[in-house]
Amino acid sequence: MEVLKSSTDQRRESGETPSIRAKASTFDPDHHCHDPHNCPPTEKDEKGMLAKELEDAAASSDRKAETTGSDDLEGGNRFKGWCRRHRSHIHIAIQLVIWLLFTGWWIAGLILRRKDLGWVVPFLVYLCLTLRLVFFHIPISILTRPMRWVWRNTAPRFVSLIPERFQTLAGAALVVSVILIGAFASPESADNTRENRAVSLFGLVVLIAGLWITSKDRKKIVWRTVIVGMLVQFIMALFVLRTGVGYDIFNFISSRATDLLGFARKGTQFLTDEKVPTIPWFLITVLPAIIFFVSLVQILYYIHFIQWFIGKFAVFFFWSMRVSGAEAVVAAASPFIGQGESVMLIRPFINYLTMAEIHQVMCSGFATIAGSVFVAYVAIGVNPQALISSCVMSIPASLAVSKMRYPEQEETLTAGRVVIPEDESDKPVNALQAFAAGAWLGLKIAAMITATLLCIISLIGLINGLLTWWGRYLNINDPPLTIELIVGYICYPIAFLLGVPRNGDLLKVAKLIGTKLIANEFVAYKALQEDPEYASLSPRSRLIATYALCGFANIGSLGNQIGVLAQLAPGRTADVTRVAVSAMITGALSTLSSASIAGLLITDERT
Repeated sequence: MEVLKSSTDQRRESGETPSIRAKASTFDPDHHCHDPHNCPPTEKDEKGMLAKELEDAAASSDRKAETTGSDDLEGGNRFKGWCRRHRSHIHIAIQLVIWLLFTGWWIAGLILRRKDLGWVVPFLVYLCLTLRLVFFHIPISILTRPMRWVWRNTAPRFVSLIPERFQTLAGAALVVSVILIGAFASPESADNTRENRAVSLFGLVVLIAGLWITSKDRKKIVWRTVIVGMLVQFIMALFVLRTGVGYDIFNFISSRATDLLGFARKGTQFLTDEKVPTIPWFLITVLPAIIFFVSLVQILYYIHFIQWFIGKFAVFFFWSMRVSGAEAVVAAASPFIGQGESVMLIRPFINYLTMAEIHQVMCSGFATIAGSVFVAYVAIGVNPQALISSCVMSIPASLAVSKMRYPEQEETLTAGRVVIPEDESDKPVNALQAFAAGAWLGLKIAAMITATLLCIISLIGLINGLLTWWGRYLNINDPPLTIELIVGYICYPIAFLLGVPRNGDLLKVAKLIGTKLIANEFVAYKALQEDPEYASLSPRSRLIATYALCGFANIGSLGNQIGVLAQLAPGRTADVTRVAVSAMITGALSTLSSASIAGLLITDERT
């Protein structure tokens, strides 16, 4: 990952001294001066004077350093000087102490709590910490070079044996084989029969075929991006839903996210009373958690952890799927920081994005949810493991479906590199200011969510009241005519193609999907968890609905994305509005593809 720096900063970091340039005088060898005091300086004299000035400056600097050093010593700063001289040794000692501490923790946990708490997560934490400390002192190329050598001498050589015109077909056949084996090899469970899995697979085929038919330019589709995207999405789902290690890792992440709610309740309890946090009100259980989470994220931004983490994700998708650097960064960032904030990471490049890149950037925002609202959904009882896995699966899915719907037709500025520029504007001076700024930002986000939900739910109530009154004159009373019923029938084929069981759940899941598209996913999730109408959903139907609703693809977010991009790049407003609706629909299809794959793989719907 490259970081743009000025040449002055690079010289300063490398220890180079900026060069001193003197204005050269013209030298005439035929000119003779008889007055030595009024003669102009010769070239030799100029070099001598310049050398003397440099020597005087160096001597003055040495005298100043000696004076400062003696003053420091006389002032009792011997320890500070010693620390400066042995700074590298002190850093190594601190890192060694940290490593020994975590080594003891890992060994103790392996001996004492391996059976009840497991060994996978502690081992991964210890391994990541060890590798990070090691790579502070040795270049990571020691590890990456052998990996590149193995890769270049295995996969590319095998692929080269296949004629070039058949390579895409062979890759597609490989993906189809992996999906078929992964979907149908496991035994059947309660309502996850092979018949239901076949319907989910058929729905996935219909989705891909629809994207190909409606593609802006089918001849320009880069099938490597599509094939690798679908394969990575399926392997991620297979890892999470079919392996014990994957389940343990994502269950650990979801459990820690749930713990954030408990920490937020501490603050609510201090501000109110011990009994108030137990009241199941949205204002009390959800909004404080959002504010705290946003503040925590701002601290992680300040210490550059978020940028580092997103950069690693972006490099992987950039390398494997051959997308531009800007697309890889936004796609990797969207599940963690949201659609508006992820675009901010590529602010210097927005004016230079191609039409396909604008479509992809918007599609990535629509295909997933942000970390702040994830905490809110967990607070109302949504399955956190399904939410996290859906977000991660949507990264390669959004890249694949967007490149089918809107293939690249121009030359991209960030092709061949992944760049996350440093934004120096409004940068906090320390972690305390970052935390305070995060609290204010979290308050604004919580207020915006509250106002949006209030207005949307009230508007839906108004529309339902008018439709119900109108439907009574047509004897539409059971069930009453509502906007959820209308969009439910429109989305009925979608619910069927996702593999929802044909046991009365089809219309219910279709209504939830329609509500998410018309209103937002917050309203749909709240209905899924609290509305008595959906209490009788089967575990399979509830899981598929959870995956299908996990995205920002709705009319409200459409206006939000257009507003953010238009503000950052006013000159591209027309281009943004031209592809916005297509990007929203493509983002929704990306989320639905994750729901279809979940329907293929899940065996224990209650976990």
